[in-house]
This record gives sequence, structure tokens and C-alpha cells, in this order.
Amino acid sequence: MNALRRLINTLSGRFLMLTMIFVMLAEVMIFVPSVARFRQDFLMLRLERAQIASLALLADDMLDAELEAELLTNAEVYNVVLRRNEVRQLILSSTIPGPITDTVDLRDPSGIELIRDAFGRLTTTENEVIRVIGNPVRDGGLLIEVTMDTVGLRAAMLDYGVRILILSAVISIFTAALLFLAVRVLLVRPIEGVVSHMQSYAAAPEDARRIIEPSASVTELRDAEEALKSLQMQLTQALRQRERLAALGGAVAKVSHDLRNILTSAQLFVDRIEGSEDPLVRRMAPKLVGSITRAVNLCESTLAFGRVDEPAPTLARFELAPVVNDVVESERLAVGDFDLTFIENVPPGLVIRADAEQLFRVLSNLVRNARQAMMGKSIAGTVTVSAAEEDEFWRICVTDTGPGLPQRAQDKLFRPFEGGVTKGGSGLGLVIAADLIRGHGGVLELERTGPDGTEFSIRLPNSDLT
Repeated sequence: MNALRRLINTLSGRFLMLTMIFVMLAEVMIFVPSVARFRQDFLMLRLERAQIASLALLADDMLDAELEAELLTNAEVYNVVLRRNEVRQLILSSTIPGPITDTVDLRDPSGIELIRDAFGRLTTTENEVIRVIGNPVRDGGLLIEVTMDTVGLRAAMLDYGVRILILSAVISIFTAALLFLAVRVLLVRPIEGVVSHMQSYAAAPEDARRIIEPSASVTELRDAEEALKSLQMQLTQALRQRERLAALGGAVAKVSHDLRNILTSAQLFVDRIEGSEDPLVRRMAPKLVGSITRAVNLCESTLAFGRVDEPAPTLARFELAPVVNDVVESERLAVGDFDLTFIENVPPGLVIRADAEQLFRVLSNLVRNARQAMMGKSIAGTVTVSAAEEDEFWRICVTDTGPGLPQRAQDKLFRPFEGGVTKGGSGLGLVIAADLIRGHGGVLELERTGPDGTEFSIRLPNSDLT
């Protein structure tokens, strides 16, 4: 049973079963009219035998009763009526064992009538006496009519049907077997070969020797092998590049870690240098502090981006307004006397579902970028943080009235180490922020930018996946 189940679950096994079924259906479509035709031929043969018997009697009107009975027995009928020259004449007759229950007219039957009557006769198990009417052969009269029973007819039809069904089964099995072998050779084995290549490649995708070499003769399979080869070559190349980037990333992480420690120590010395009375030192120290600070930030951003153990967000419900207020207050301290206004447009009591710490980091990055862009260009204005709940998500927007992003920054906005929007930036802030929002199932997008300002939007889904 398990072996049969495995065979049916294979492509060739299912093809075998479907072929047998379809062939049997085709044979059934042939069987139905053939049985009807067999019944018609059987009855016509009885009419021809009856006509021959009647012609013998007409040739010699002095036949005795025993010879007449023998003629009727050979014709397998009870009596014969022949109509010649508009005269209906009982030629041969014998005792009828019962009443006539049905009349079959074979002079001009339709196909549907033949099929209906044939299957009606197969389903009737009782012996009946029927009248059969037909046209005499070779113009031997206008009409011939016989009376017969149905035992021989039904038995002959059943025997014929069984032989047809057996023949149909043999044909279907033989045809299915040939098609099974053909499918195995032409389709299944090449497919199994492709699967074997895929399994071999999956065991060691870096090994170029395991890449499939197209060899199928079937066009569709050949195309599939060509596509698989192309995919494997691209994947192998990508894996090699990934290994090199991973090694490079590990080296960069080590260098960044060591460099951060060195720069932190240098930053401590610079803090002490700032207290020097030397005018040149006092003038150069802030620039040196800024350069070292940017270098430390670059190292820290590089290390943060290279960490693969960034925890998944811990989703919880909380009010958004206090988180936005903490972000804005921390940025207000960095503004000093610069003419920059922060606006918090968050509805009181708005509760969202997210990781509060990660959302704080994202908003801090967006607000800090806006502040630095405006202060770097000495443009007074406002930074607005707004939020609203829509049908399927919460929307949080950070808008500024700054100079807008240059085209170069827009083209590489979310690319690491390329999309920096402020001078000296690493370009990792927005990349990390976008990754954190994607971890929530949301999206961080640049809505608009231009001379009248820039707007970033965060969309967080407000419903769980079902």
C-alpha cells in the first residue's frame, strides 16, 4: 500500500493513472454505441434468417410441420410475417410462450433510440417476447416481422460487452505502460537529474564544479537548466562576494573598535588642551575637537551597523507624546541660541504599538538630521514632529523648513556609507533607522524635499498579522 501511494504521488505514477482513466473513458464512449450497434446487428441477423426460412417455404408450399419447426428454430424466432405486394402474410408460425411486451422497429431508428433500447435490454433481467420489424434484404418484400424472446439477445449483448471491456482494459493498460515509460525517459529522469544537481549544489554552493551543465534534449527542460545554471552562477558569485565583504566587514569592525579607543583617548587630551592660554591653541582646539568627535561618531556608527545581533523589537503599547517630547527636549539642548523652533503635533492620548527605545532612536536621528541641516546652513525655521492614526497604520512625520536635500543625497539616501545628508556624516543613520522600522513591519520614506523643506514619514501597522 505504501509503495502504491508513493507511485501515485510521483509525476510518472499520476500520468500513468490519468492515462488509464482517459483511455477507459474513451473506450466507454466507444462501448456505448458499439453495444447498441451489436444489438441492431443481432436483430437484423434474425430478420435475415427468418427471410431465408420464409423464402424456402414460398419455394415449396408442401413443407411438413417438422421442417417448418426446424426453420423457425434455426432462425431463433417463433413466427415470421412477410408483407409482399401490399399483402401481409403469416409465413411461419409456432406457439408463442407468452404475450408480446415490446415492438422493435428497425426500419429507420435514430442513434439515441438504439442506445436507449440497448441499455434498457441490458438492465432487464426477465425473459420477454418481443416483435421485431424491419425491411427485407435485397427487396424481398415490403416488410418482414418476427417474434422472438430476449434470452439469447441479452446473453449475446452481455458477452459482447464483457469482451469489449476486457479489450478496453488491456488497451488502456498497454497504452498507459508505454506512456509511463516514455514519460520516465523523456521527462521524469531529466527532472530527477535537475533535482540531483540542485541538491548537490545546495551542499556546497561555493564550489563552481557543482553548477549544472545543461544537457536536456527537451526544449522546456533545456530552458529550465539554462535558467538554473544562470541562477547558480549568480548565487555562487554573490556568496563569494559575501565572504569577502564579511571578511572586510570584520576587519573594518576591528579597526573601528581600536580607532574609537584611540580617538577617545585623544578626545580626553583635547579637552585639556582647550584650557590652554595659547591663542593659537584656543583657536584650533574647537576644530580639532569637532574632527575627533566626528571620527568617534563614524566608528560608533560603523560598529552599530555591523552588529548582526540587533535585538528584535519588543512591541508594547505606549503613549507616543512623551517619547516625542524626550526627543525634542534633547535636541533643544543642542540648539543653544540659534533661532530654531521645535513643534510637537501629537494628539494627546495617542497610543501606538512599537518598541519605545528603537522608535526613540529613529526619531532622534530624523530630528537631529533636520536640526544639523538647518544649523549648518544658518537657516532659521522650525522642525515639526506630527502623528496621526489612519485606517491601517500610524503615521509619524518629521518636517523641517530647511534647504532640502541635494540630488546626490536623494539618489543614495538609504545606502550605507553613501547617503550622508550632513557634512562629515557616515550615511548610516538613516540606514539603521530604516532597518529598525522594517523590523516593526513598517516603512520609513522620504515624502518630499525642496527649497521649502523636507519631510520624512514613518508608517507603523496598527494591526497584527493573522
